[in-house]
Amino acid sequence: MIHIRNATLQDIERISAIGTTTFLETYLPNTPKDAVESFIEKAFALKTLRAEFDDESIHYFLIFLGETLAGYAKIVLNTTNEAIHKTQLTKLDRFYVLKAFHGKQLGAALFNHIVTFSKEKEQHGMWLYVLITNERALRFYQKNDFQIVGEYDFKISETRYNPNYVMFLAF
Repeated sequence: MIHIRNATLQDIERISAIGTTTFLETYLPNTPKDAVESFIEKAFALKTLRAEFDDESIHYFLIFLGETLAGYAKIVLNTTNEAIHKTQLTKLDRFYVLKAFHGKQLGAALFNHIVTFSKEKEQHGMWLYVLITNERALRFYQKNDFQIVGEYDFKISETRYNPNYVMFLAF
């Protein structure tokens, strides 16, 4: 059975672990290890995650298959992006499902949950950055009606940027 719930401060260690695992899997094939580790040390540090839970615009959602945590999403409400000429947008900042759970419709369930939540918060759409070479993610987002609206150099470390698409889904 699939279950989705809001994350709490007590979940930050598990969020950090899943974020680290999935980021390594996605970026190590195309990015120097030291750059990936630099990003992970900052983005998934417990101190960073604690601070994000103090920000009312940031929301984390955990997805479980049975009793097992399989992934999470992080969204940020009321953001903007220079490639999109709308306001009250949700940024899909992280969307991670562990590889062991791919193909089990967890991504679709989590995605539908965050879209519904965003609409309830009177958002007018959702945008994200996705690594240009992440074909699986690109197919998923395009299947869910996201459109490529621009490109962005995603900063991994002080010396490394990776090419990303900016994708947008209007509500």
